[in-house]
Amino acid sequence: MTDVSMIIDGERRTAPTTFAVVNPATGAVHAQAPDCSRDQLDAAFDAAARAFAGTTWSRDEAARRAALAQASALVRAAADRIAPVLVAEQGKPLAAATMEVRGASYWLKYFSRLELPREVIQDDDRAFAEVVHRPMGVVAAITPWNFPVMLASWKIGPALLAGNTMVLKPSPYTPRSTLLLAEVLAEALPPGVLNVVSGGDELGRWMTSHPVPRKISFTGSVPTGKHIAAAAAPDLKRVTLELGGNDAAILLDDVDPAAVTEKIFLGAFDNSGQICSAIKRLYVPEALHDDVVEALAARAAAAKLGDGMEPGTELGPIQNRPQFERVGGLVADAIAGGAKAATGGAPVEGPGFFYQPTVLVGATEGSRIVDEEQFGPALPVLSYRDVDEAVSRANATSFGLSGSVWSADPDRAGAVADRLECGTAWVNAHVALGPHQPFGGSKWSGIGVENGPWGLASYTEAQVRYRARS
Repeated sequence: MTDVSMIIDGERRTAPTTFAVVNPATGAVHAQAPDCSRDQLDAAFDAAARAFAGTTWSRDEAARRAALAQASALVRAAADRIAPVLVAEQGKPLAAATMEVRGASYWLKYFSRLELPREVIQDDDRAFAEVVHRPMGVVAAITPWNFPVMLASWKIGPALLAGNTMVLKPSPYTPRSTLLLAEVLAEALPPGVLNVVSGGDELGRWMTSHPVPRKISFTGSVPTGKHIAAAAAPDLKRVTLELGGNDAAILLDDVDPAAVTEKIFLGAFDNSGQICSAIKRLYVPEALHDDVVEALAARAAAAKLGDGMEPGTELGPIQNRPQFERVGGLVADAIAGGAKAATGGAPVEGPGFFYQPTVLVGATEGSRIVDEEQFGPALPVLSYRDVDEAVSRANATSFGLSGSVWSADPDRAGAVADRLECGTAWVNAHVALGPHQPFGGSKWSGIGVENGPWGLASYTEAQVRYRARS
């Protein structure tokens, strides 16, 4: 089994104790991970602070770009080493895990080439003035369990390009793949620039209340995001919070169900529905409802569930037992309230946290499966009479991450998508992401954005540089 350690000040570090890591395909403990102590966390932040203030890292942009480019190449070369570790703790199929690691490499490469903007705001006889972006200092980052390697790169790339240093903590459900990623990155980065520690929720609380970091970047649940915002407030730490969504997809009345079934299925069920921007609610015109349900249910029923290391697996397990129980509870609640499962509707017998891909009909607003973020392989299909009604119902949520509209006429769909209250509105697509696009949401879906020049700017402080000429 692959040995993993924390990376503090460029060195591999064990911890006084370890904690268990469960393989969700079996439900059994398969490995241990270091449980970072308070003293070790202090050491990590101290290393990050020294790397920021005591070296040329924050001042040498060319060196940072070269380091990120090397890091990208090293991660891509290590994909076959990291991906099986990711499968064992996250559950996704090996091909998807390999794609995730390669995606992290791609994100790092993008940021190695992204320009740090400088804007001239005055150039006349009186003065020359420009706005530049300076690094903040030390950044604390906390990543989730659904895409641990990819989402780490979303934070590492822009933070380091901007000249910051970082202490990063992965989810305790999926620590080992990120620790292995850190080991790979240590070959490219100076000591102290990126420190990766692992532990439970208490470690996260220590990080967010720690006096050293000037910014906290967090991806995870709304309740935890609120706690982090509160912890950051007394010290006026900057925050970027990506807190999930309850994404609605709206099919218009000219859609061919057969033509969109596969894309809708993947948009809702890829990674077993464990994607913050996945389709969580599907609104369908009354006249198309039965045809869409039939096609989608058939596709879901045909999906192959299994261990991510088994050839041909399309969908792995739900990543952890609490989430497995939550999804089952939401489906049971919907059925008790009058909904029916067109397919699925129950856990899979046997070991592991497998849940049948479930398509629900008859659920309505007011039921938990519609109003909450299920984050699992269960999709309610809701019928509507007119587009205004569909848009109103789609927007009637405390979330605002993403949404999509589907039509044979992209312009018509675009006009409807313009009315969605969310950070990203797709037309004839869903979960179409890239490092050049800002990603974030409105309402409870978070504060700030990641990716692109907008995400990069969020890891900086704007500074005016003014030179008088007279």
